[in-house]
Amino acid sequence: MDTVRATLTDNWKFYYGDEEEAWFKGFDDSTWDDVMIPHDWSVEAPFSKNYSSGTGYLRGGTGWYRCHFKIPSEYEGKDISITFDSVYKNSSVWINSYHIGGRPSGYASFSIDISEYVRYGEQDNVIAVRVRHEDIADSRWFTGSGIVKKVTLSISEKVAPSQYGVWLDTRSLIEDAGKISARIRINNVIENKTNEDKKVRVRCVLEYDTPKEAYENASEEALIELFGEIDAAAHDESVLKIDGIVDKPHLWSSDIPNIYKLSTYYSVDGGGFYFVDEQKTGIRVISMDPDKGFACNGVSDKLRGVCVHDDGGTLGSAMKKEIWQRRLELLKKAGCNAIRCSHNPHMPELYDLCDVMGFYVMDEAFDEWENAKNKWSHGHNVYPPRHQGYAEDFNEWYERDLVNMIERGRRHPSVILWSIGNEIDYPNDPYVNPMFKEFTGNNDNGKPAREMVYNPDKPDMTRLSAIARTLTDIVRKTDKTRPATVAAAFPELSAKLGFIDSLDVVGYNYKEHLYEESHRKFPDKVFLGSENGHGIGQWEAVVRNDYICGQFLWTGIDYLGEAHGWPIHGAYSGLINTAGLPKPEYYKRKSLWTSDPFIRIFTLRPDEEKREWISRTRSWNYDKGEKVVVKCYVPIPEKDIAEYGNEDKGGNCADTNANANSNSSFKKCKSSAHIKSVRLYINDRLVGSTSKRSDDGSYRFETEFEPGKIEVRAELEDDREIQSNKELASTSNLSYISDIIYTSSLADHAEVSVYDRGDIITGESFEEASSKKGYIYQVLVTLKDAGGRDVVCQDEEISASVSDNAQVLGLDGGDLADNTDMRSPVRKTYQGRIVIYVRRIGVGKIDLDISFGNYKEHIEL
Repeated sequence: MDTVRATLTDNWKFYYGDEEEAWFKGFDDSTWDDVMIPHDWSVEAPFSKNYSSGTGYLRGGTGWYRCHFKIPSEYEGKDISITFDSVYKNSSVWINSYHIGGRPSGYASFSIDISEYVRYGEQDNVIAVRVRHEDIADSRWFTGSGIVKKVTLSISEKVAPSQYGVWLDTRSLIEDAGKISARIRINNVIENKTNEDKKVRVRCVLEYDTPKEAYENASEEALIELFGEIDAAAHDESVLKIDGIVDKPHLWSSDIPNIYKLSTYYSVDGGGFYFVDEQKTGIRVISMDPDKGFACNGVSDKLRGVCVHDDGGTLGSAMKKEIWQRRLELLKKAGCNAIRCSHNPHMPELYDLCDVMGFYVMDEAFDEWENAKNKWSHGHNVYPPRHQGYAEDFNEWYERDLVNMIERGRRHPSVILWSIGNEIDYPNDPYVNPMFKEFTGNNDNGKPAREMVYNPDKPDMTRLSAIARTLTDIVRKTDKTRPATVAAAFPELSAKLGFIDSLDVVGYNYKEHLYEESHRKFPDKVFLGSENGHGIGQWEAVVRNDYICGQFLWTGIDYLGEAHGWPIHGAYSGLINTAGLPKPEYYKRKSLWTSDPFIRIFTLRPDEEKREWISRTRSWNYDKGEKVVVKCYVPIPEKDIAEYGNEDKGGNCADTNANANSNSSFKKCKSSAHIKSVRLYINDRLVGSTSKRSDDGSYRFETEFEPGKIEVRAELEDDREIQSNKELASTSNLSYISDIIYTSSLADHAEVSVYDRGDIITGESFEEASSKKGYIYQVLVTLKDAGGRDVVCQDEEISASVSDNAQVLGLDGGDLADNTDMRSPVRKTYQGRIVIYVRRIGVGKIDLDISFGNYKEHIEL
């Protein structure tokens, strides 16, 4: 029979608390709550100052899940397994009263063979799962609690691939007379669970994943078949490697993520072929050179990356692929081409999306090894810290968890790096060495002096070199096609102690000033920025040095936890907020990472510039005559970025705005490849003009407020850029691009829009994807005044209600100081916007009613 898989989304019961008898199949769970998987109980209770700031002031505890299901009689005698993508944490699993396993890690995927214990036909099967997250100060960021990712039931023949046992490697690219071909290897790890040796014939079909209508005209390259054969011993695993050549391959890269579909079929002892696996894959070769940096398919590139945690704000850790798809689309538009999974493996669908959308991925295994890091539970750097966490399980589980991450991830063309740890060498946390009597880490503001000096009673940092060597050996044994790396926090010491010696690629966190020195000291090592600040100087260090592969900003998206203190319950470090809405910093980054013309302006008061991270807005509502700073972002040519910090050697630049920032670190008289000058208009009156950028890359003006509108126009050097861009040409004069903000009055109504993109992984339309139970609609509400202008300076309490075939999961505007219950159907907008999350639980059209004040609106989903 063909392998079949079913996602166990509903028919789950949940109880918050411990129930000693809940493992028993006959236990009465009728009074328990009905829930859908994924499920995060942490966001179903109020915030409390008594919980840990590190994990977002949200609860942990113990919970039980039970799922009732039936298996048709036709599957009797087959191999049946259940896979949990992620259970946070300390899970224990029973099937029909039999304890069958579990996992301490809250991030590792694990699969359990349940063939021996299941019942068939009309007999009921019951899965019981106990989840224990009592140590809520076990992490430096929010983790969630519960079965936070999907659960899959798989039914196959007794001879089938192991979990993640089929994958494609690109061995090399060959160029001959201008034609490219690819040497590929398709790997099969075959499990024979029968009592007899079997002869297994394997058929692999590699098909270019183009739209179906294109197949009629496709050449023979669209379908490639490879065969192999092996004798598989009884109750054992056998490894079959099938080599082949693909002529004229459609190569995968972040710019053009060409995807193939790999389908695998087995034939046993001469019988007919049956289907065992299908996956999307890609043909590509990556290289990382100590002098030339990163390249994909022989083409040099820079990693324009962001670090991300795996929560979804109001949704907690119970994330769905449609939420990630919307977020990744925004990051892609800003020029981002790489994702660092901080600091743990993420949900499988994220990697699928990165494959299809074109993102390089650094997959990361651990945030701590055998010793616990400081976990801040009363505010950032507020002593005493807690020391709970994965370190308690590291020595027993590190190999299985690391291998699990690699085996799952090596199927993905997007994954290019295996990180064995994040900031394990952070000074005095807890490792030290007498070579340094004083230590200052990148995040030590406010720490007592005694916590930044050498203490001989703490573990010596030399220990880390041995562990790193052990972990990199595991990486190379499991996957020889991708390099091992680490995100180093204090290489000033750890590199001298051998910490980076076993690594293929060395990641530095916030150590741009060491790039040149380390390149000289370790000429055989490849370097990249594994965690970086948002300044232009950090990006300039990448652009200027060929040997630096790229950078990963901290972070791409705001996240829960790592809070500095009540009432703030998260971190504002992202380009996008927790609601998946772009922040001002998003457009600053877009100006560095993209070249297509765009323009975006923001305002703030002069005394707010030092904290402009959260002060810049799209508002033109101030007191009459008040001083206001206007910032304008447009693309910055890479040649200008590379010259960042150069001194002006002479010449004159015209600047008719006396208040424009003239202390720019950019080379003077260097304007964008697209921009000649930038002009500020208030109520259609020219009030300033400049051709100089300020230190953050923006064009800056300081002016006095008067009601009406402000407009900034960027004059283009070549209007062909506009003519070739239909979106810009429709909204701009061909000689310039412009952006306008209006003074608004009180909120009168709302503009409501629904994210309606289809499933980019499966190719399903929005209508098909959203008709499935568990789909989460993302509804954006924007406040408007009576004239249709955006209202940014006033917020309203939005109320949402839905019909019986749906549920409001929560509302999120991105305000990390708003401690309204996550599941509340009522929440204030933040800077005039909010996203409503609605989950489908039944069939048919969903009625959604939205209101604030006297305004009401009804829409159908």
